[in-house]
Amino acid sequence: MAEAEPQALTYIPEVILKKRKHKEESIALTRKNQLELGQHGGKKRKVEDIKRPEQFVREFRDKELDLIRMKQRTKRAKSALTTPNSKLLFVIRIHGKNDMHPKTRKFLYKLRLTRIFHGVFLKATPGVLELLQKVEPYVTYGYPNVKNVSDLIYKKGYGKIDNKRVPLIDNNIIEQALGKYGILCLEDIIHEVANAGPHFKEIINFLGPFSLNKPKEGLQGKKALYKDGGDTGNRANQINDLINKMN
Repeated sequence: MAEAEPQALTYIPEVILKKRKHKEESIALTRKNQLELGQHGGKKRKVEDIKRPEQFVREFRDKELDLIRMKQRTKRAKSALTTPNSKLLFVIRIHGKNDMHPKTRKFLYKLRLTRIFHGVFLKATPGVLELLQKVEPYVTYGYPNVKNVSDLIYKKGYGKIDNKRVPLIDNNIIEQALGKYGILCLEDIIHEVANAGPHFKEIINFLGPFSLNKPKEGLQGKKALYKDGGDTGNRANQINDLINKMN
């Protein structure tokens, strides 16, 4: 039987061969970079960034312990809540990350304290004091003086219009947002906040949380109450010293 004639090799132009080689090299290089930097090209992963099983267990226990302690704090008699010396409070979030139970995070978000070193003005109502009791290990608060109210609003204040941050550099913006309440300028805002006036709620809804600087001193990293030598809880008038260090 006659042998079949060998088929001639398909001719591939040199240009196409070069393109294929270049593409293969490019894919190999991209894959190498992905392996080094992570699947989507972020920071290079370090060994310490990879959580071990015991870390997950420890974080779970910390969150459950946080929930238990929060329930214990809320069981205190309402009479145990400190009677405020002022109608106005300034609250700063100073702790809280992986060791926080989702319920605690929910209460912090309700106070608009979504980040560490964010601060907000609040009226010292029974409802607010109960919320502060629930998140006590993560916040510190006290009674701001008029000077610090003014400094915070002038230096760190911004408004929110249509979910956009708006700098408070034009009284027309303030009049547009709050004019129907008789608030026409920055001084009106400061006066209403400092005195916890009748339109305090509307102004606070207009103002965003204050983003403060991490203080070089004044915080020890302890979740104990301020009165017991820690950082958290009611500082009364001493909150003004901390505001000065963070503003």
